[in-house]
Amino acid sequence: MQQTRSQQLFEQAQRVIPGGVNSPVRSFRAVEGTPPFIARGNGSRVRDVDGNEYIDYLGSWGPLALGHAHPAVVEAVQRAAADGTSFGAPVEQEVQLAEMICAALPSVDSVRLVNSGTEACMTALRLARAHTGRSKIIKFAGNYHGHADGLLVAAGSGALTHGVPTSAGVPESYAAETLIATYNDLSSVEGLFEAWPDDIAAIIVEPVAGNMGVVPPADGFLPGLRDVTQRNGSLLIFDEVITGFRVAYGGAQSLYGVTPDITTMGKIIGGGLPVGAYGGRSEVMQQVAPLGPMYQAGTLSGNPLAVAAGVATLTELQRPDVYDQLEAAAIRLIDGVTAAFSRAEIPSTVNRVASMFTGFFNPGPVAALAQVEQSDTAAYGRYMHALLDRGVYIAPSQFEAGFVSIAHTDADIDRTIVAVSDALAALG
Repeated sequence: MQQTRSQQLFEQAQRVIPGGVNSPVRSFRAVEGTPPFIARGNGSRVRDVDGNEYIDYLGSWGPLALGHAHPAVVEAVQRAAADGTSFGAPVEQEVQLAEMICAALPSVDSVRLVNSGTEACMTALRLARAHTGRSKIIKFAGNYHGHADGLLVAAGSGALTHGVPTSAGVPESYAAETLIATYNDLSSVEGLFEAWPDDIAAIIVEPVAGNMGVVPPADGFLPGLRDVTQRNGSLLIFDEVITGFRVAYGGAQSLYGVTPDITTMGKIIGGGLPVGAYGGRSEVMQQVAPLGPMYQAGTLSGNPLAVAAGVATLTELQRPDVYDQLEAAAIRLIDGVTAAFSRAEIPSTVNRVASMFTGFFNPGPVAALAQVEQSDTAAYGRYMHALLDRGVYIAPSQFEAGFVSIAHTDADIDRTIVAVSDALAALG
């Protein structure tokens, strides 16, 4: 695989950008080597600056359920850009996107658009504290909710990949307000409520963990969180930045039949452009300024380009059989990959929920962070590079999710399965 231009750009980037990247996991430090600099994407494929083409299962880390450069999304963005890229004032499309979100999620009576998933989760916690008058929150080890100070404690995603469970620069006094429970272990949550019965404002959880790799919720786990928060006067926050409109049109909450008090969103609702949102039932959202005392603002919130892309994407996702198509593609891929690992006699576990998945170099089961961390990350790194050499692009970290889109054809998937078999054979 030729990487001359990517290597040049990476060296150039490291002189002016920390680590040469604008988000840590892109640096390839966990898997070594040079990250390919992507020049363009179309459908299921991306092409780098050296002309290498890959079948892409990263999908910009989840939002591209329609694939790259979907005509409806491109047209919507071009049309919006021609009228102006930003106003810092209300636009019609933001109302339309908000109405679509509220219609899709029965738990959301109103929604505030922001600019990223980090901003959405950060504000959701502020909102929970404002509503309850309490200060502490519970999060789960390995769940990642963005890089706000109080959430970079036992975090997943890039923090897990780079071995930084708690970021430098986070005051101990602030981190002390974050209590850590074990994902899929209700007893660990109950124990925290017993220790701080009147202090916990909310639980924030990825209903399907996606930032320590894909880890589904155990039976009874999400209903148990709903029960314990209601018994203790706390709020339940679902971080659906990844899962919202990805695992189902109504998100993980519709898939598992559990209703949170607040939902955070991102990724798909911007169709690949920067966006986030938080929403919930009316009595909670009444706390948000200008209606209530909880302040949050953003000059570019409701940006016309992002909301236009979001409206176009959600409109396409409402077409009949879209989610059946995503499910069928994911099943075809995962069945083939699982069989390839079995033939190679390499210990592995593939976790999948709808169109998101992770293959762990780990005999499994993989149901919590402690099990995730037993994975062979060195083997994963060699495997990822072997796939890149064979034209398949997956996440440069064992601890991330992969995604299929409606642009992935049966031929793409069959070619991928062959590439996986060849890559495993090359590992020896």
